Amino acid sequence: MNIVRVALDLPLPRLFDYLAPDSDDSDVGRRVTVPFGTGLRTGVVVELATASEQPDAKLKQVTAILRDMPAMPAEWLALCEFCARYYQTPLGEVTAFALPPMLRRGKLPRIGKARITEPAGSSSAVPPAPTIELPRLLAAQQAAVTAIVDKAGFHVMLLHGVTGSGKTEVYLRAIAAVLARGGQALMLVPEIALTPQLEGRGAARFPAAQVVCANSGMGDAARARGFLEALSGRAQIVLGTRLSVFMPLPRLQMIVVDEEHDASFKQQEGLRYSARDVAIWRAHQLNIPIVLGSATPSLETFHHASSGRYQLLELPERAVAEAMPVVRIVDTRREKLQDGLSAALLAGLQLRLERGEQSLVFLNRRGYAPVLACPPCGWISRCQRCAANLVLHLADQRLRCHHCGFEARVPRACPDCGNVDLLPFGRGTQRLEAMLVERFPAARVLRIDRDSASTPKKWQALLATIHAGGADILVGTQMLAKGHDFPLLTLVGAVGADAALFAADFRAPERLFAQLMQVGGRSGRADLPGEVLIQTEYPDHPLYQALIEHDYARFAQSQLGERRIAGFPPFSFQAMLRAEARTMEQALDFLAAARKAGEVSAEGITLYDPVPMRLQRLMTLERGQLLVESLSRPALQAFLAAWMEQLYALKTPAGLRWHLDVDPLEF
Repeated sequence: MNIVRVALDLPLPRLFDYLAPDSDDSDVGRRVTVPFGTGLRTGVVVELATASEQPDAKLKQVTAILRDMPAMPAEWLALCEFCARYYQTPLGEVTAFALPPMLRRGKLPRIGKARITEPAGSSSAVPPAPTIELPRLLAAQQAAVTAIVDKAGFHVMLLHGVTGSGKTEVYLRAIAAVLARGGQALMLVPEIALTPQLEGRGAARFPAAQVVCANSGMGDAARARGFLEALSGRAQIVLGTRLSVFMPLPRLQMIVVDEEHDASFKQQEGLRYSARDVAIWRAHQLNIPIVLGSATPSLETFHHASSGRYQLLELPERAVAEAMPVVRIVDTRREKLQDGLSAALLAGLQLRLERGEQSLVFLNRRGYAPVLACPPCGWISRCQRCAANLVLHLADQRLRCHHCGFEARVPRACPDCGNVDLLPFGRGTQRLEAMLVERFPAARVLRIDRDSASTPKKWQALLATIHAGGADILVGTQMLAKGHDFPLLTLVGAVGADAALFAADFRAPERLFAQLMQVGGRSGRADLPGEVLIQTEYPDHPLYQALIEHDYARFAQSQLGERRIAGFPPFSFQAMLRAEARTMEQALDFLAAARKAGEVSAEGITLYDPVPMRLQRLMTLERGQLLVESLSRPALQAFLAAWMEQLYALKTPAGLRWHLDVDPLEF
């Protein structure tokens, strides 16, 4: 009796057995359509069996085994099984997530049959075009390329290079060596916005190679076609965001994770995985090298490199510009700011206008103002569904919640007292843009944030305007903080950064340092010298002093010292159980029951008390969390595996949802 065990996209930690009389070993990894409940579902065959724990009479027969594309390879199934095991997520949900939506639904894109069924083992070396004149490498770049290319087997390398040091050129040279051997390369970037320019550079450098992009912004058919090109072995380079770590590549020989520190590599819903960590496991599984690149590595990665677990490759000099930008701290304690900007920053903007150079004013808060308020009665614009304020977007006269997306019209008068003089408090990019337009009427001011660059087409148009010299002053959020080269940009002014210095999240200083160093690195990347002005009321803070010296190592060692004393990662390992319910009492009661259930097997584990989340209400649901911590990763994993069985057995009130986040980044 032929039985297939199928992983279905269901929140249940089990596989489902079905009869499949015509199945054989070649069907492991194939998609199948099976009856489930009153309908049909598409799943993936994980293994074959000759017997089932279910009575024969209860076993249903597979509706169809979809043999219209190659089966998913064993290493892809092993990758999904690792993610299911480590992140405590049902295997069916993992396999469904790892497949493009079209393939997940049992469909195929329009593509030539020969290309779909081409043997995965086919390979051909791809030499770079002979007419391309490659840029001259600095000694440190050449040493890094040699170290990467000469490595055989699994090896993790941290390419730590200052902003503008030519990390991308190092990646391209290493990828060229992989292609020359007939292999495939996978390169991960943190944001969709960074993929077009890298795709362009890859296509220009390797015109004979097939470069496939993978990100969530692509259409279903395009994603499915790219997946099949990778699976068939026809794609030599796969470039994409975090989901591309699941692309099947039969000849994968190297993985690159650019801007490895970026929090965007961590999925915050569904399968809550870290693409960087999964990429490292995949490199170990395949016994291939992996390169992690960053000017501001995550403290976990820097700790591993400092302790010798990873190899450290350093690029201490800029590849094109003669020097790093000069960082100056503007003490705003005794200065009356003009619309939030200091005299030094205003003078710097005026000077660049006179020179015909570009400036960037960085404020990581979009909208016109964080809140609209009524001073007489104290009313403020709060979201009806979240424990957050509605942000004023004056351009389209809307109040918006940046957490749940709720929108409302700007009221003509205070809803509570009728006062018509409502005032915006604080500053966002829209308000900053309006002020700069008024102060510098001859300047071309361009705002770049998630509102102005709401689609890939708009984003590309904005970038084209900047590169063409069509803007004098840029007002931007973190969208502009990394991966962009603007030759005319010589001044970066950072405003509103102090709040992160004293945030409750222990990772806030690390993020702030990375953000400021990355955005400052946009300045002076060509022949013109760069300058960075940081407005602060805490000019003597060690974080700002390290920024002045461009001394990431000094900052990192200081932060690691504090974390070692506090027992925070990387010196401990964490998981967060979160619950959402109609009332906070229900959420906390569930977490308390979960804590009690876990105490039985909690040797070497610390279970903290349940508490409300910092944003305790989101989309009308009250949210609580329970932190689990251990000094041993294996001990934590063993505990979580046993604990999950208990959590599934707990009774929950109607409407309560819970999930486990392993290695959480948000608290």
